[in-house]
This record gives sequence, structure tokens and C-alpha cells, in this order.
Amino acid sequence: MSLHGEHVGELAGVDEALEHVRRGALTPAAPGPVGLELEAHLVDRGSPGRRVPWARITGLVDDLGPLPGGSRVTLEPGGQVELSGPPGDDVAAAVAGLRADAGVLRPVLGAAGLGLAPLGTDPARPAARVSPGPRYAAMEQHFAAVGCPRAGAAMMTSTASVQVNLEAGAPAEQRDRVALAHALGPVLVAVSASSPMLAGRETGWASTRQQVWGDLDQARCGPLLGRRDPAEEWAEYALAAPVMLVRFTDAGGAEPVTGRVPFADWAAGTTLLGGRRPSAGDLDYHLTTLFPPVRLRGFLEIRYLDAGPAWPALAAVTATLLDDPVAADAAAAACLPVVGRWTTAAHRGLADPALHAAARACLAAAADRVPADLRAEVHALAEQVEAGTGPGDAVLTTARAHGPEAALLAATEEDQ
Repeated sequence: MSLHGEHVGELAGVDEALEHVRRGALTPAAPGPVGLELEAHLVDRGSPGRRVPWARITGLVDDLGPLPGGSRVTLEPGGQVELSGPPGDDVAAAVAGLRADAGVLRPVLGAAGLGLAPLGTDPARPAARVSPGPRYAAMEQHFAAVGCPRAGAAMMTSTASVQVNLEAGAPAEQRDRVALAHALGPVLVAVSASSPMLAGRETGWASTRQQVWGDLDQARCGPLLGRRDPAEEWAEYALAAPVMLVRFTDAGGAEPVTGRVPFADWAAGTTLLGGRRPSAGDLDYHLTTLFPPVRLRGFLEIRYLDAGPAWPALAAVTATLLDDPVAADAAAAACLPVVGRWTTAAHRGLADPALHAAARACLAAAADRVPADLRAEVHALAEQVEAGTGPGDAVLTTARAHGPEAALLAATEEDQ
């Protein structure tokens, strides 16, 4: 068996590994461009309680051809569909491109009897992996070995989000930008919460998607704490996180790591995985298996928003609160009382008075500073927030009246 990860050219040790991560964490670039990624659950309209077989999904995706907005279509292990758009000049351009591509994808899926449900969790179907990919099989085994099999399976197969990618900013402002991205997290988790159900039952959480991430290994999924330079903290976080899998070249294989081996131990040679020490390629791949709510990839990858029908407004608000200096200052002040309240946000959402107040202030700060093309949608979102309602309420109303499968189907109809 030959080894993947360019085993020729091993990292010299922990210091070289730390420097490698630090260099790639935050690339200086002025705010403005925005990238968006939208996930949604794929639903068979005729059999909404069953997951769509992998061969059926891949056949449709393989036949799509280029999309007008330039998005890539990829598939998650539970059959969720992800549209990843190229960076737009601003959030309005990014939304327009993703909308155009979704407008091509939906009719293709519809002709095959399928729909897309952008919700934070699948309200109806049990967690089940349909992808045969070795990465996901190895992930499944790793999560089982480290004690979180249910949360791992739910994360991989039953969650969906909208991700907002923003530039890192100038070096002098990067620490504040990373801190604000984290401070906004609990507020925007509460605003976006669309996942009060999972696998056919009410969970008691406003954002079950965020609760699932909270149940996973926090060395891999917890937030940065903001106590030092963010690039340095990200490097230390990455090397402290356990290695999930080692890849091999033959047929793209992967071997799960079934114990807790921090990457630093592998880099130091304390523990050998695959019979060797790691290369820079192994380290780069390891970074793709880390899932904090804000991931540093040269840019800021905002990962904490539930998918939902109001994703364009959520994207506009997130980008504006971070990229517009006036809105950013207002948001930083509004979020101070709720910094770090991830669990409360996931559990209670806008029902928590402090989070509700912060959310109203943040929406007010963004509402008239978002691009004109998205202003009406953001104002509608602000009205919902003012009323303390969100997309999760509609999920519960439909499920209680007609069942979880009806709630899943209704989400496919809202996203037209």
C-alpha cells in the first residue's frame, strides 16, 4: 500500500507545522468580496421518508454541466447537495450568482421528482450515510472510536448550513475581525435557527444543527477563544486537534485513526501514523477535518448559520455586519452581553431576552446598509426578528399538524 500526503518531504517537527498553519491562516486582503456556500437536504417528493440513493444523485449531478453563476455542485455524505459559488464583488453579486445556479439546478432535480430543503437539520429521516466515499467512512469510524458516534453521524448526514466567506482584512484589523465574527456567532445562530427537529422528533433546541456541533469533539469543532493573535491561536488549535484519518494513494483510500492522536504528536514523531511522520500535504488535509464555527482558510469561513429559505438575507446581514465599518461597530457593541453564549443560542434562540435584544440591534445596524438589491429581504428578516419568530417556527407548525415528512416537503416548496 503506497502512502498519500507526499511522504517524501516530511515536516521537520512541530515548529515547522505551526509555522505552516500560521502562514496560511489569514491572507491580507481588503473586505468586499464575498463567497457563499449553500447546503440543502435532497428530498424524494414521492417518498420523503427515504434518503435518495447515491447512484441516483451522482447521475443527475454528473449530467449538469457548467452553471451560469460558476458554482460547483458537491454532495455531502447524507446526500445533501451543496452549491459553492465563486467570490462575488460583494454579497449582492454572490447571492445573484448562487440564485442563478440554484435556478438551473432545481428544475433538473424537480424533473426527477426531487426537491431541495434548506433547513439546519433533516426533520424527518434518521441519520444515514449514503456516500460510499472513503473519507466519510473513515470519519464515521473515527467519531465512533472517540465517543460521539450519534453526533458524528448526524453532523455528516443530517445537517445543512449557509457558509459566508469573507476576506481577512489588513493585518492590523484581523484580530478584531476574527473576534467580531465569533461575537456575532450566538446572535446569528439564534436568528438563523431553522432546526428544532431531527429524525422525526422535536429536540427542544432552536438550532439542533448547532447543538450537534456542540456534542462533537470540541478540540475539532469548538470556537477559537480570541486570547492571542488569531493565526497563532489557529495554528495551536490545529496541532492540538486529533488526527481523524490518514489517506493512501490506492483508489483514494483512507484509514481512520481510532485513538486520540493530536497532530502535534504525529509531527513530533511521538506517534507514527501510516508508519511515518506527516508531510505538509497531510497537515493541509488535516485542516479540512477541523470544523470550528469560524475557520481560518486565508479568509474567514463563517460556518455557524443554519440553512433556511432566508439565506440571501442572512448572507447579506453577516457580510454587512463584518465588512461595513459603521455596522461592524454597532454590532460589536450589541454583541458584548452575549459573547460566547453558543449553547444558549442553540437551545433557546430568540426566546432568550439578551440574544433577542442583540439580534434586534444587529439587524437594525445592517438593514439600511446592505446592498439595495437585498434590502427588502433584510427588512423582512428584521421584522421577523423584532417579532421573535424564525424559520424553525414554521417547521414545528407543519410537523405538529401533518408530521415531520410534511415539514421536510414544505421546506422544498418554500425555497422556490
